[in-house]
Amino acid sequence: MNEGLIPRRYAKALYKVALEKSTSADMYNCMSTLVASFSGNSELEPTIANPFIKDEQKINLLNIAAGNDDKSRGDLFNDFLKLLVKNKRVDLIRAIALAYLDIYRKANNIFMVDVTSASPLNAEELERINKAVATQLPAGADIRLNTKIDPELIGGFVINLDNKRLDASVKNELKQLRLKLFTN
Repeated sequence: MNEGLIPRRYAKALYKVALEKSTSADMYNCMSTLVASFSGNSELEPTIANPFIKDEQKINLLNIAAGNDDKSRGDLFNDFLKLLVKNKRVDLIRAIALAYLDIYRKANNIFMVDVTSASPLNAEELERINKAVATQLPAGADIRLNTKIDPELIGGFVINLDNKRLDASVKNELKQLRLKLFTN
């Protein structure tokens, strides 16, 4: 079966239960923290997939990685982990978390926008980018800008929104100029 389909089904079921219990936003924060933990620690995924590590240890580790070590988000996440262990799907938790984030964002009209620039952008520049992006999205969209610095751009910026990309960098302009010179 498709590896993307299974995590999506679990995430969808979790989202429905969290919605019923009015904890979907808390679960979103939990899943965001969990994804960040996976990104920040390359040993987490192989550890969870390791068959020699006890299931209770995996559950405890994932609760800590999700920021749920004090059960502040209730028992829903912990119960969900137990279900994954029982169904032998705990190794899919990262993919499930990513799918949950996607489902939650779509349901709540949240758009993640990555802005990469050659140097740090000031508040006025970020506001102009935010307004420009807002014109391309449905009314009332919640835009969340993630900024990164990449000196290799030389100047300008690159905006990534879903599968759209606006490259207004000097590096791209030089590349386009080079292509025009060598194709003519």
